[in-house]
Amino acid sequence: MTDPVRIVLIGLPGSGKSAVAKGLAERSGARLIDTDHEVELAVGRPIAELFADEGEAAFRDRELIALREALGVAEAAVIATGGGVVCTETGRSLLRQHRPVVFLDVSIDAAVARVGDGRSRPLLGGDPAGRLAALAAERRPLYEEVADVTIVADGRSPRGVLDALEAALELDT
Repeated sequence: MTDPVRIVLIGLPGSGKSAVAKGLAERSGARLIDTDHEVELAVGRPIAELFADEGEAAFRDRELIALREALGVAEAAVIATGGGVVCTETGRSLLRQHRPVVFLDVSIDAAVARVGDGRSRPLLGGDPAGRLAALAAERRPLYEEVADVTIVADGRSPRGVLDALEAALELDT
């Protein structure tokens, strides 16, 4: 018996992970798991409040729990991760153990257009363009380290990204 496929999406905030994961789950019939949503369900409040009350480290701990649980589900799943899931060795190790991992690569300009003022995203508030540029510099090598496939999201709708992802992974949905 083969393990069910769990496709994991990684990338910067604004790369389209949630939208693409939703579309792929709908097309394939796989379970949709958004680790940010799972963290919010577990703590009973928005991530922005968790950041404000307990800090980023507390969020990262909960994010790893959500990732570990998502990767352990019994059925096929499409998993949208938070943009910083690659920031710890534990996160990268979990990702390396499960394939495929898809990096949705997006330019800073495209990400800024998608996230707007960034108020709902704790790491982006105040200066989304500057913060995204700093996050990209820090995280891009980590995304590339764990990704099996990179899909450029610039200039593509979520559907276009989804089509490219399906072609790259040779999925038959």
